[in-house]
Amino acid sequence: MPCGLILFFQSGRPLGAGVRLGMGLRMNRTKGDEEEYWNSSKFKAFTFDDEDDELSQLKESKRAVNSLRDFVDDDDDDDLERVSWSGEPVGSISWSIKETAGNSGSSHEGREQLKSRNSFSSYAQLPKPTSTYSLSSFFRGRTRPGSFQSLSDALSDTPAKSYAPELGRPKGEYRDYSNDWSPSDTVRRLRKGKVCSLERFRSLQDKLQLLEEAVSMHDGNVITAVLIFLKRTLSKEILFRELEVRQVALRHLIHFLKEIGDQKLLLDLFRFLDRTEELALSHYREHLNIQDPDKRKEFLKTCIGLPFSAEDSAHIQDHYTLLERQIIIEANDRHLESAGQTEIFRKHPRKASILNMPLVTTLFYSCFYHYTEAEGTFSSPVNLKKTFKIPDKQYVLTALAARAKLRAWNDVDALFTTKNWLGYTKKRAPIGFHRVVEILHKNNAPVQILQEYVNLVEDVDTKLNLATKFKCHDVVIDTCRDLKDRQQLLAYRSKVDKGSAEEEKIDALLSSSQIRWKN
Repeated sequence: MPCGLILFFQSGRPLGAGVRLGMGLRMNRTKGDEEEYWNSSKFKAFTFDDEDDELSQLKESKRAVNSLRDFVDDDDDDDLERVSWSGEPVGSISWSIKETAGNSGSSHEGREQLKSRNSFSSYAQLPKPTSTYSLSSFFRGRTRPGSFQSLSDALSDTPAKSYAPELGRPKGEYRDYSNDWSPSDTVRRLRKGKVCSLERFRSLQDKLQLLEEAVSMHDGNVITAVLIFLKRTLSKEILFRELEVRQVALRHLIHFLKEIGDQKLLLDLFRFLDRTEELALSHYREHLNIQDPDKRKEFLKTCIGLPFSAEDSAHIQDHYTLLERQIIIEANDRHLESAGQTEIFRKHPRKASILNMPLVTTLFYSCFYHYTEAEGTFSSPVNLKKTFKIPDKQYVLTALAARAKLRAWNDVDALFTTKNWLGYTKKRAPIGFHRVVEILHKNNAPVQILQEYVNLVEDVDTKLNLATKFKCHDVVIDTCRDLKDRQQLLAYRSKVDKGSAEEEKIDALLSSSQIRWKN
């Protein structure tokens, strides 16, 4: 497109003869003059930049074109008559009717054509004129069907972000951005999940009113959101003072601080409220963040003197003692395992460290690796039982699981054998022999071992169920004989192998005349 015609589009006025002549002479410049012109001029040649720069380039082009108006002879405007491409004078009645009808034209189509054209300069964003385009529509910001938009429209319709408001939206929605909401309205909006800023509430009175509205709404999420805002905008002293008389909000803040792990602010809050026991517990929880065993042990030692309740103080003392022993046991067992001279560590290598393990896990570990050690050693199971006052049921259950896993059946037998004051031995199980049988079966104990402990179950029905479940045939047969239950014995005969010793035993009992069967 000739430069003279482009300038005519941008300025909206016909050019004087002198200017048009100058434009013609400029086109005849040599290549060297053109390069000098573009390098020295404030105008820049077109570059294929990213779409993000298109808006700034078009604005710069518009300013450049408008600046040329000073060079145009105003007197020439009177010599020329503005006409449309159809030959009709601009401003005539027929032209106005056509222009009005064309206002609803395809602005979108013009934008698509505008994007698809590229040329040698930034002015090339405008199309070549044909007989279907209205020249005045470029000046007046109007389009007719099939035409392109004006330069100002092109600036606003580029792929860049649009800053114009959406006129079709309801007027009420623009209050979302005005921040002109009362505390009650703000709380209701928060409850509905809508975004609204709390920064407009600057005074302490407004902030407290906002908190009271949130509490009255009985929505924990809204209360927490307001508390986060108050925590950020109020000093600790003022926040604690106001929450002291608002227990609901106070409980929410305490829970929130525990969840996010803000121990420092939580401790300050408990000190302000004079809650010494909760202060001690919060301080004690900090040991969970200490990974080094020795540092954790020293930290627990400092917790012993804190104002805990009597029961909690005993637990803190036991925790410190247990960790102290675990450190000793871990160091000793690591040395024995690396030396490779202890049989138990060769056959059953350790799978994990004993450090920071619970008391029951430590007892199981001790029963597994140090069951036969003397009571005076730290790793002895009996020593652990006495030191930490472990109940008999817990001790027997843990020791049984550890020794059965090693298939140490003699140790299992000794675990339940007791002597009375006359020296007679008797088997006794604090956990009940039915649980003993289940644990032994879980660890693949032989049938002979299972039958021995199934026979020790006192309840007959439980004994029969366990014997049938674990195929302890002799126990089932003897129990049916003692019950004189011929029908049940006959029914069980079909469950044993044909020709086996159990079948022969059942046949002998059924044919015996010395037993008086009840059925």
